[in-house]
Amino acid sequence: MHEEAGFRGDRSGKLLLVRRLYPTLSDSVPAFVASAEPNRRRHGDGMPWVEVCMVTSIDGATKVGATSGGLSSDADSELLLALRAIADVVLVGASTVRAEGYGVPRKSGLRIGVVTGSGHGLDFTTPLFESGAGFVITTENAPELPVDTFRAGVDQVDLRAVLGQLGAGFVHAEGGPKLNGSLLDAGLVDEVNLTISPNLAGGDSARLTSGAEEQLQRMTLAHILEDDGFLFCRYLRVKD
Repeated sequence: MHEEAGFRGDRSGKLLLVRRLYPTLSDSVPAFVASAEPNRRRHGDGMPWVEVCMVTSIDGATKVGATSGGLSSDADSELLLALRAIADVVLVGASTVRAEGYGVPRKSGLRIGVVTGSGHGLDFTTPLFESGAGFVITTENAPELPVDTFRAGVDQVDLRAVLGQLGAGFVHAEGGPKLNGSLLDAGLVDEVNLTISPNLAGGDSARLTSGAEEQLQRMTLAHILEDDGFLFCRYLRVKD
């Protein structure tokens, strides 16, 4: 099990530098500095800023086998951890927690909200939950659970209502695709940090969003970073 939940690859511990291709050129930008850009703040209606962070292959696969690790790189992991470092809450689907082996987050006090429609299939004896870092987001009619639980919606989680309860300013979402699709349908996605892995994967892996209604949510490109053929793209939602 990874020490850092959602960790996608090996880290050497040294400072990782990436190239910035857009909006300005630079050959040596620290990966964590590139992620920690400003302007992530709570909305006027009290809702948090919600950012989705995912990695895909060139042909759109979000995993190889059961996990995303085969698509990742050291720089991808560094960028992910940098986003976690400035997040108030991490949001992740229950199936992703199980597949990726989520553990205790490295950032002290960071909490991970695990989204599940039923509450079933989660192991509450893992370090994630026993440490108190993990909590559950589920429906009002799900069974009682032995950990901190936030509830909204009947049969299906009402993500907008739940995020309003959390009191967070910046929510960092790590998928999987079904959770991303639910966030999109709820109109909650303010930002996407997309890593494009320089690999073709084939297979029938889910897209970045799964189960969402067909729609066009316009995004604007904020930056492009590059390292070893990996592209790191930050998109911001265009407000209506």
